Amino acid sequence: MTILADLLSTVFERRYRRDTPMAPDGRPLTEMATDLVGSDGEMTGLALAKEILSRFDGLPDDEKLEFFRFIATAMNIDPEAVRSTLDDYERAPSKASYRAFAEAAEPRRQELIRRLNRVPGATGALVNMRADLLRLGVKEPELAALDLDFRHLFASWFNRGFLVLRPINWESPAHILEKITRYEAVHAIDDWSDLRRRLEPSDRRCFAFFHPSMPDEPLIFVEVALTKGIPGSVQALLAEDRQAMPAAEADTAVFYSISNCQAGLASISFGNSLIKQVASDLSAELPGLSTFVTLSPIPALTRWLEQEGIAHDPTDAEAMKAQAAHYLLNAKGRGGLPFDPVARFHLGNGAIVHAVHAEADTSDKGRAQSGGTMVNYLYDLPRVEETHDNFATTHEVVATPAVKTLAQAAARPAAEER
Repeated sequence: MTILADLLSTVFERRYRRDTPMAPDGRPLTEMATDLVGSDGEMTGLALAKEILSRFDGLPDDEKLEFFRFIATAMNIDPEAVRSTLDDYERAPSKASYRAFAEAAEPRRQELIRRLNRVPGATGALVNMRADLLRLGVKEPELAALDLDFRHLFASWFNRGFLVLRPINWESPAHILEKITRYEAVHAIDDWSDLRRRLEPSDRRCFAFFHPSMPDEPLIFVEVALTKGIPGSVQALLAEDRQAMPAAEADTAVFYSISNCQAGLASISFGNSLIKQVASDLSAELPGLSTFVTLSPIPALTRWLEQEGIAHDPTDAEAMKAQAAHYLLNAKGRGGLPFDPVARFHLGNGAIVHAVHAEADTSDKGRAQSGGTMVNYLYDLPRVEETHDNFATTHEVVATPAVKTLAQAAARPAAEER
């Protein structure tokens, strides 16, 4: 898979590999960006794009923000041109009138981003640029449209067809292992020994998506435990003294940690494809696997209970378990979707709520966010697409009878308190 990724990377960049001299250019970055969009020469455009990316990376935050404000406003659409060309197309639909409308409806900043991406290695730089935009533009609603342009382009560039799935193991290059350690966002990796316990044993797996233009940067990765039965404790999965077993003896694959690695790719979805591809690959490798589940945190449970004024005792494990079930099935956020972000992710992928466990994450973080409760989301592979379609249409949270019973028990006292 590494060879394939390197080959794809070469194909992607071959067109744009040039020994282009990059003469210093003291003009304002905004002026250079304007010239880049209007440039017809490939060599000139490459030199401009290289310097824009290089200089932007070294700017202080206030100057980065000024650059974003410029391209958000000076390179915006012209509403009058959009209206006029749409009227022309409605009066006389043709290739020419449609082209005129399409050109008017697309802001010039999209073409700026495309031209910047012609430089070898620019894709990663643009991902970092969007990370800066998300970080600096939180309180500036006028930059929201610019972010939508980034998202629109990234959705095409990071299409599943371009992504390469690679297994990560203890023999992987050190710089990749260092990034896995740094990017782990669910259960922190304490040191190299901890990482080794997650990657080296025969009953542990890790997989990551890479993009040919960013071959050394994982986009998202999943850690998998191969077990007998469905586990209810992450500490047991990660215990230093646990006994590894032969992978062929496992009947369950547990996705216990899924981490997005690139802040600049927020809202660009890879997780659905990642889980399904990993499940497919593991099924082919280990025919004895019959169950595919997560062991997931419930990160917003405590916050929601406090927000709703529902009394809860984090030290009462069984009560927290029942409240977690009620929360997962009934707490709604924007658009009628589940309030919990992890629930939205897995239910949106076609999973169901399978079981809730008390004392499942006894770390400080686990107790603070959910009183130590965790949840298994079950991926019933033959029915995943059907479940996904139903959730997308109805937002119905599908759960096992046991979880529904727990939720009903918690709902009654909660209603009485309110």
